[in-house]
Amino acid sequence: MRSSNPSLKDSTFSKLRGQGIDRPMTLQGTVNKTFILLVLLCATAFYTWNQYFDGKQVAPLLLAGVIGAFIVSLITIFVPKASPFLAPLYAMLEGLALGGISAMYEAKFSGITTQAVLLTFSVLFALLIVYKLGLIKVTKNFRLGVMSATLGIAIVYLIDFVLRFFGLHVPFIHETGVVGIIISLVIVGVAALNLVLDFDFIERGVEQRAPKYMEWYAGFGLMLTLVWLYLEMLRLLSKLKN
Repeated sequence: MRSSNPSLKDSTFSKLRGQGIDRPMTLQGTVNKTFILLVLLCATAFYTWNQYFDGKQVAPLLLAGVIGAFIVSLITIFVPKASPFLAPLYAMLEGLALGGISAMYEAKFSGITTQAVLLTFSVLFALLIVYKLGLIKVTKNFRLGVMSATLGIAIVYLIDFVLRFFGLHVPFIHETGVVGIIISLVIVGVAALNLVLDFDFIERGVEQRAPKYMEWYAGFGLMLTLVWLYLEMLRLLSKLKN
């Protein structure tokens, strides 16, 4: 498992090695597909955003976006060949959810979404430059450390989700004190490091001449990490503003 991103496992490309001889996956193609997915996500996010600030009920859109994106992402992970159709659908559904969530944060903290978006893409481009310059080496220990940290965060979030049904929650992770802010900083750091693993994974996919449709799949994988990073940025900024 080269990446802790569930959609970008090392086995995903290894079992497809050589299938893209005629029309192989390219780095430029992956960048283009990722850009298209971002545009689709922003389009539906702006729709939900406008609905919220027009005073309309966005809970159904938010719920449909969360559940729909989750289901579509699972199908895409297990059926990569369908990614040219499912990845755009995932982006639009995720946009519905992010638009509603972002609007709620914005209503409470003016300007927070702009700050979160700028920080998310600043981290993306900064890490991409650092990676291309070879300043970060994706070693076995590096992958293991990021994977372990990501799995630990996922387990804590899952425990917190279950505890909330009983009126409880995991201490500190939602609090705005010093400890809560430090925890959010650590989580943002882990989410950012997942981008480095994703860059490395995609580069290897191009080297192995994976089939063309994997450009959509790789773009979908990057979207998963970017969405997580953006949401964690929102949480961190809200704690700081509190």
